[in-house]
Amino acid sequence: MLRIITLCSLLLMGEQARALELDAPFGSIDGGTLSLSEWHGQPVLVVNTASQCAFTRQYRGLQDLYDRYRNRGLVVVAVPSDDFKQELASNEEVRDFCELQYGIDMPMSVITRVTGPDAHPFFRSLQTEEGFTPKWNFNKVLIGPEGTVVKTYGSTVHPLSPSVTREIEALLK
Repeated sequence: MLRIITLCSLLLMGEQARALELDAPFGSIDGGTLSLSEWHGQPVLVVNTASQCAFTRQYRGLQDLYDRYRNRGLVVVAVPSDDFKQELASNEEVRDFCELQYGIDMPMSVITRVTGPDAHPFFRSLQTEEGFTPKWNFNKVLIGPEGTVVKTYGSTVHPLSPSVTREIEALLK
């Protein structure tokens, strides 16, 4: 309730609420950089991933989700992280594993911190603005076309579950 009152007060006073950090570049696992702001106007599902986790099989679901909706505008971004000590040792190993095991061709960052004070600026802003921090691998954040968080999902929510696809389809209409 306080957050709603504060947001309304800011808007009434002509101040803008702070937004997610979508411009801070991630290193791309394929070289170069990725910024979530590149996809402004499109829904983006950001997922912190790990190659040696019990949820790693969700890579298949993430790729299938991306394949199903990419022509309609959805972007799925995988952010490998070793914050929970379940990632391979190098970006090359992660890229090779994901390509060989799951045929991944969605945008993917280099191994990135997603928790704590050294977390990537996007994940720090997610904590500050939304109170959301990944509690484990394969947490999902759905960002709407205007750059706001639509919904967050825990590790146990499969990428192709109705709760995820319903939200995505509503954004793509």
